[in-house]
Amino acid sequence: MLRMLLSAAAQLLLTPPPLAVSAPFVRFRSGHESRSRQASSCAAANELPDSEAGWMTVLSPNQFAILRSAATEPPGYSAETEGELEFELNREYRTKYPQVGAYACVGCGTPLYHARQKFSSGCGWPAFYDGVEGAIEERPDEDGSGSIEIVCAKCKGHLGHVFKNEGFPTPTDERHCVNGICLRYDPSVEQPDSIEAVPAGLRLGGIPD
Repeated sequence: MLRMLLSAAAQLLLTPPPLAVSAPFVRFRSGHESRSRQASSCAAANELPDSEAGWMTVLSPNQFAILRSAATEPPGYSAETEGELEFELNREYRTKYPQVGAYACVGCGTPLYHARQKFSSGCGWPAFYDGVEGAIEERPDEDGSGSIEIVCAKCKGHLGHVFKNEGFPTPTDERHCVNGICLRYDPSVEQPDSIEAVPAGLRLGGIPD
């Protein structure tokens, strides 16, 4: 009995505290990447799940919480957590802002953002000044706050929110504040030459770092 009590106490001490988020969300688990590939394979075969139960089989728990239940990852999570989008960009490319390729939806594989549309907003989440034409839908947030929710136009997965007219020196003065868990970087996708890159170090109101 004593051995069982000590074992239970050790497990409690080793269990990390829950993350503070606006909806159910769980810490990164193994299988996150493999399920992303599984979801992309389904999308490539044009076989997207037709139920939430189906989405549970192809998305990791974190991906499902955000894409299908509109949870929000904590600020800094993407950049500070091994295996997540911005952490891996930094590790592989030495920057969170590669200038080639695109960011695709992990749910259906649709390219959502061109690489040069990503910029440093200082908000704690991946930020983009615009998206691939026709790939993103805007809708009033159901919580009644007046915020504008953004979702993938193909699979209707929740991405985050868009904020406008904040004073960022970008071509649109919009900030698509996106959960990094929703995105998968693909360096092979071509982007039009007309897509402008935002100079590094700019902040709200055009003031450099």
